[in-house]
Amino acid sequence: METAKTVCVLLLLLLVCLFVRETRAVTFTFVNRCTGAVWPGIQSNAGSARIDPTGFVLPPGTSRAVQAPSGWSGRLWARTACAKDATGKFVCGTGDCGTGSLECDGQNAATPATLAEFTLDGSGGNDFYDVSLVDGYNLPMLIEPAGAAAGGVAATTTTCAAAGCAADLNTRCPAELRALGGAACRSACDAFGKPEYCCSGAYANPNTCKPTAYSQVFKSACPKSYSYAYDDPTSTFTCAGGRDYTITFCPVATPSLKSSSGPGSTTAPTGRTPTVPGAGASPDMPRPATGGQGVGGGGGGADGQGVMLGDNSWLASLATGDGSSAPSRLALARALPLAPILLPLLLL
Repeated sequence: METAKTVCVLLLLLLVCLFVRETRAVTFTFVNRCTGAVWPGIQSNAGSARIDPTGFVLPPGTSRAVQAPSGWSGRLWARTACAKDATGKFVCGTGDCGTGSLECDGQNAATPATLAEFTLDGSGGNDFYDVSLVDGYNLPMLIEPAGAAAGGVAATTTTCAAAGCAADLNTRCPAELRALGGAACRSACDAFGKPEYCCSGAYANPNTCKPTAYSQVFKSACPKSYSYAYDDPTSTFTCAGGRDYTITFCPVATPSLKSSSGPGSTTAPTGRTPTVPGAGASPDMPRPATGGQGVGGGGGGADGQGVMLGDNSWLASLATGDGSSAPSRLALARALPLAPILLPLLLL
C-alpha cells in the first residue's frame, strides 16, 4: 500500500509540473531606442491565444512588458509614423495593420515591415524565433533571450543567441525596392511578384528556390535575419522553453522617426550595449536587368503580404517542424483524466 501511495504522489507531482509549465507566461519586453515613437503590433497565429494588447504606443527611450502564454506563436513588429487622419481613423506610415485603431485585433502588418516571429514551447519543448525580412524592412530590430543559454537546442538550428538586424537598410535600399519615400524597403517578392523571388509555383521548395541578388544583399547586411523563404539554417534560433525575451527597436542605429508620446510606458533600460548581429558595412546594392516594374506596383500576392507559406503559418512556426505546442498540451490532456483515480488512492 505504501508503494501505491508513493506512485500516486509522484504522478500527482508530474501533473502539477505539467500544469505549471503549460500555464507559465513568457514576458516579451519591448524597448524603443529609436529617436521617435513606434507603435508595436502583435498578431497571434491561428490556434494561439490572443495577447493583450495587440497594439500600443512606445515613446522613444521607453519599454513595456507584455505577457504571452506558453505555447504561443505569432509575430511582432513596429509601426511608424502613426496618427489619426482627417476622419479620425488611426493610420501608420509603415507596418499598418489596417484596423483604423491602435489595436491590431488579429490583423497582419502591411508590407514592408521587419518582423519578429516566435513559436514558444514548440517541438522538443524549445522556443523558436527569428527576425524576418521576407516581408521587407521598415526599421532595425533585435531579439535577445534571457540567459541566452544553449540548453535544449536542436542540432539542426542556430543556437540560443541574439537574432536580428541592426543595419539601417532604408539608407541602402535600391530605388526599385524603396517605399514610402524611403521610410521602408520592400522585398523583391513584394516588389516584383515573381515566383523565383516569392518561392512559389515551380520554386516552392528549397531545392529550386535559391538566394537571389536582392536577398543576398539583405543577408550581407543582416546575416542573422531571414532574407528569403528558405533561409532557415542561419536564421532560425532555438532556446530551451520557459525564458523571457527582449525585442529592441533600433538597437544601435536610430533612424529619425516622428516623435510622440503615450501612456503605459516606462523609461527604457540603460547600461550595456547588446552584441548586435548585422551591423557591418553597407554592401553594394544590385539592380535588376529590367526596369523597376515593382515600384509602387503590385505585391507578391493578392493581399500584398509577400511570402506566406502553405497553411498560412509563419516561418518561425514552420522551422520547428510542428507549428503548435501540441506535445505539451497533449501530455497535459492525457494526464489530467488520471487525477480522479489517483486522489482516492491517496486517502487509503
